Amino acid sequence: MKLSARNQLPGKVTKIDMGVVTAEVTIALDGGGEITSVITKKAVENLGLAVGKKAYAVVKSTEVMVAID
Repeated sequence: MKLSARNQLPGKVTKIDMGVVTAEVTIALDGGGEITSVITKKAVENLGLAVGKKAYAVVKSTEVMVAID
């Protein structure tokens, strides 16, 4: 797999909450921490996602904001 996105975070799926149209997918990142994404239910099915399966969180954005208290 080749992607132009530089932020490819490898990990394993730890949780999938399926809704009627969308699903909330949580990935435990190999480097620590976790990230959650909302994708379509169809995408979960097409990717064959399941708890324990290796997956990548891919972040493609034109802007990333930084904040402090």
